[in-house]
Amino acid sequence: MKISKKDALCWFEFFAMLPQDQELMVRQQELVYAVFAQIETAVNARRAALRAQIPELKTLENRTYYVGDPEKFPQGCRSCLLGTGLTAIRKTNRCNLKCPFCYNYGEMDRIAPVGEGMWEIGGTKFYETDLDLLLSVGKRPTGISYVYLEPFMEIEKYYGIIAQFAKAQIHQHLYTNGTLCTQQNLQALGEAGLDELRFNLGASGCADRVIENIALAKRYIPAVGIETPMTPEFYEQFEQKKQQILDTGLDFINCAELHLNPNNIGNYADENLYIARHGYISPVWSREITLTLMRQACQENWPVVVHDCSNDTKFARDLNLRAKEGGWFGASGYACEFDAVPYEAFLSILRDDSFAFVQEEPLPPGYRPGELLF
Repeated sequence: MKISKKDALCWFEFFAMLPQDQELMVRQQELVYAVFAQIETAVNARRAALRAQIPELKTLENRTYYVGDPEKFPQGCRSCLLGTGLTAIRKTNRCNLKCPFCYNYGEMDRIAPVGEGMWEIGGTKFYETDLDLLLSVGKRPTGISYVYLEPFMEIEKYYGIIAQFAKAQIHQHLYTNGTLCTQQNLQALGEAGLDELRFNLGASGCADRVIENIALAKRYIPAVGIETPMTPEFYEQFEQKKQQILDTGLDFINCAELHLNPNNIGNYADENLYIARHGYISPVWSREITLTLMRQACQENWPVVVHDCSNDTKFARDLNLRAKEGGWFGASGYACEFDAVPYEAFLSILRDDSFAFVQEEPLPPGYRPGELLF
């Protein structure tokens, strides 16, 4: 059913008042899904119009969009979308910054440690001395990534494990906010064999010292880029320092579509949100900023790849990963990060007069406000 925006608002205001653990009846669930479909259809129509304005738009085997030189497309992303997945390695449970878009926002002091001298790989705890055993018996991934808050809080612990995976010829990339980088630790990472370093430039508000560290990293590490959630604040800061950033010689900009969880959604409660395939919940503006930057990159001939790391891309990633793991046809780990639908989160977009549904129809009998649903 193509529910009208007026009826959608009426029903979601009602659903938002219900106890969080109250289960909806079947017809009420149909109404919820109809509203989600209407919002997502309208969002996708806006994006299609933006994509049409991007010259030389490329795809990676129809799994993601990007612009720029294919040779500079990050190998870590190729591993994620085409290879045998991307194994996340966890170590550091602390960070020196507090970002509103962080998935761990508000719980930084409650993040469990991995364990002294241990690394979490594939959900299992390992000592560095276990890596020879792991590499001899495990199916080697095409790539691994060092995640979990800010690795540079204790970056000296990473050199040994990076060297071992480099010897095994497994592509490695690491994420950082860039504020704790120095010539010494960047050089040590390069000498250990790190292939790719990704700076969350939005975490520091495009700080000058982080931009300088991006240029410094390029001296020692083969591939260096930016990966940050697209927010209006980042877009404004990036535009002010665009040439300074591009002059660092970076290879790519991964424009991550910001998706929300129970920790950070409160920081975006008044924004227009949508839900993608009943999975990730995101602000509408996040991917629109990505597409705006991609168009600008083409028009101004930026010497970098700009990658649309969207919810669609993450859906393709999970399909690829499960298929490579031998999962059944259609298997995926992509899912909503909320135990219950946060109906109140969608009231802003339904109340926004500037956001229109593509097509509307009257509700059929039995679905209208005031009628008994069974």
